[in-house]
Amino acid sequence: MTLLNRNHPLAILLAGILALIVGVGAARFAFTALLPAMLETTLSLPFAGLLASVNYLGYLSGAIFAIFLKDLHAKVRFFRLGMLICVVTTLVLAVTTSEVVWLVSRVVAGFGAAMALVVGSAIVMTKLNMADKTKAMGIHFSGIGLSIVVTDLIGRLVGLMGGSWQDAWLVNALVAAIAASYAVYGLSVNESKPTGTVVAKFDFTALNSTVVVLMFAYFTEGLGMVVQGTFLPDIINSLEGLEGFGGYGWTVVGLAGVPSCILWMRAAHRFGSVNIIVLTMVLQVIGLLIPVLTTNIWLNLFSGLLFGGTFVALVALFMTLGGSMTSHPVIVMGAITTAYGIGQVTGPLYAVALTTAQGSYNATLLLTAAMVLLGASMMWITRQRFRK
Repeated sequence: MTLLNRNHPLAILLAGILALIVGVGAARFAFTALLPAMLETTLSLPFAGLLASVNYLGYLSGAIFAIFLKDLHAKVRFFRLGMLICVVTTLVLAVTTSEVVWLVSRVVAGFGAAMALVVGSAIVMTKLNMADKTKAMGIHFSGIGLSIVVTDLIGRLVGLMGGSWQDAWLVNALVAAIAASYAVYGLSVNESKPTGTVVAKFDFTALNSTVVVLMFAYFTEGLGMVVQGTFLPDIINSLEGLEGFGGYGWTVVGLAGVPSCILWMRAAHRFGSVNIIVLTMVLQVIGLLIPVLTTNIWLNLFSGLLFGGTFVALVALFMTLGGSMTSHPVIVMGAITTAYGIGQVTGPLYAVALTTAQGSYNATLLLTAAMVLLGASMMWITRQRFRK
């Protein structure tokens, strides 16, 4: 069978997508889907923001660590470790409410998520033997949107069956364990086959002023991504007359995220990466402002569509552009990933502080929108300095 041949492109892509469902879904976005229920019974908003920040701190450390993994066999080993971490840390949230355990679990889960996304994607890229890997990787990254859909549906189905958020975490862990089993199988390599290890040259002269602009823009996108990616369901639920609709907004995010990477990457090939990055960031700004300006349910669902339809693609767009700017892509991609991670760690902290002080998400959304717009403006002003 094709799917049992782990060197077949379909098997590789399926394994990669399942890895994203485990690492990005169970270990990260399931938290967003279940946040409203957990806020009702167990979590405070400040502690929820802290959990989100430490999760991205773990992810940031994992992403930086992944830069130094050159040998394919080492990548496979740490990918397998990441899959195990994601399953175990998801299970932990189902069986305890200890704040200390949750904090440790979220940090470790972030590291596991980095192994799934960064290292797993690198293995997929290496294993694929296709003429157009860019198109194939667009399919692979659609798994980020699918991970949102899957974990959201799990939460909904458990709720409809009368289960609690703890039950939803348990089901997420079971689904993650099954998906991880195939991901580990599909993204394995022949141990006897030489990998052609290449040691990258760390030439820090690659970090010129243009890269600094890219880092700043990606930092602001990290803020835009994490604020909505953590709080969007609660943002919608907090609006007058929209209580209970936040989950639908999150569903829209996932559905929009599935095809977004493929579509925007094609647009970037035709119209230029910088132009498409600026456009998608501006669309994200509009999405951030909608909950501030209106309580209309359809417009707020559209806000979710704008977020889901941009944030996944922006990861691929920034990373592709950064990698094309120098003969030492490891340095640039590592630098912009660090900037993005700092934004993801910072966002939940100021979001919680402003929201608690103001009694609404308006100040948080306005500040985040202003930062993302500033990042987009910097990219537009300096667009002639980029290669593509």
